[in-house]
Amino acid sequence: MLNSREMRALGIYCSRYRIKNKSEFLRVTLMKAIIQRFEDEHPSLWEEPEPTLFDRRDRKKVLKVS
Repeated sequence: MLNSREMRALGIYCSRYRIKNKSEFLRVTLMKAIIQRFEDEHPSLWEEPEPTLFDRRDRKKVLKVS
């Protein structure tokens, strides 16, 4: 799952911050990231979607001449 460089970095991190259970730390950290991304990308009923390049709703402003 991790290469040797990543394992070394994980080992240093765990020893620096006194993490005793690496597998639990990885599982919790990974699931927090996944759940946060789901929450960030979840559609909301009250938010307007951001316009995209392919948005077909043309909002042309009409200039009024006095």
